[in-house]
Amino acid sequence: MMFRELPLPPHFDPLQADKVWRVPYQERAAQALEWSRRHSVKPSSNDEFKVCLLLIDVQNTFCIPGFELFVAGKSGRGAVEDSQRLASFIYRNLSSITRIVATMDTHQAYQIFHSLFFEDAEGRHPDPYTRISVEDVREGRWRVSAEAAKTLGISLEYLQAYVRHYVESLEKGGKYELTIWPFHAMLGGVGHALVPLVEEAVFFHAVARSSQPIVRMKGYSPLTEHYSALGPEVKRGPGGEVIGERDEMLINHILSYDAIIVAGEAKSHCVAWTVSDLIEAVRERRPQLVSRIYLLEDCTSPVVVPGVVDYSMEADIAFRRFADMGAHILNSTQPLESWPSINV
Repeated sequence: MMFRELPLPPHFDPLQADKVWRVPYQERAAQALEWSRRHSVKPSSNDEFKVCLLLIDVQNTFCIPGFELFVAGKSGRGAVEDSQRLASFIYRNLSSITRIVATMDTHQAYQIFHSLFFEDAEGRHPDPYTRISVEDVREGRWRVSAEAAKTLGISLEYLQAYVRHYVESLEKGGKYELTIWPFHAMLGGVGHALVPLVEEAVFFHAVARSSQPIVRMKGYSPLTEHYSALGPEVKRGPGGEVIGERDEMLINHILSYDAIIVAGEAKSHCVAWTVSDLIEAVRERRPQLVSRIYLLEDCTSPVVVPGVVDYSMEADIAFRRFADMGAHILNSTQPLESWPSINV
């Protein structure tokens, strides 16, 4: 396969990356059809070498400054800069990307990682970014709110036992401690939507290449965190009951491509855990195919809240581990034809 880069279309304005706005779909559709005609862009169904672009949680809640969980990264403008580079990558490689798969973090008020789920002995809820350890639960510093149990329609006795099982499972599995996050990616809210600059590029690609994007929501179970787009942090309750399952349908679809390119937010959390699960799924099938995975390191940033949390080191360690396992760490500006193993 011959990869070729296209010019950036005239409507693309990277300075709009930090704003929320309406994508003019009808206008962009007409422009995309004309763009494909002018540059002889073929429908994606013609692709012999199939490329999947997996976008992890590229949503307003993470990508717009001032929104609930803006991923500032090391520069303080991380997710904004990531969106600019990502949208540019989609336009330049329009004729090479077969399909775009976008995941969306999706939450409601009463979930195990939101403050309303817990209270202390005085009935006060934990502040955002509070970490709840095994010891915190065993010693009763944080316990399940009775009102949360009523709201969810689950017995308080069960939830108390479940939370202890949950934090112990995280510790045994080498996962992050349970973190209380600010309300974010709220289902039906503005923060839940894809960030417009990237959404526009995804729509333009869909029309120009006759390729329907796949949009997958995750994270709405009240009883588990769901950093990975491919499965929840904890899958079984204290009695072995099912809490969540790995998304085998999505995994099988992604692994049907000859190359899988990953970008999105945040490098330290949802991207890292998704890639970890993806590599695990590949190694279960054909370990040598880990080399199909390409991570756009300049299109993802770690969670950094100055004076509160900084996951930069954890993110870098995770990416080094992925590289050691056979995945490729690249920048979006590198031409596809120069990528290692891209057409093997």
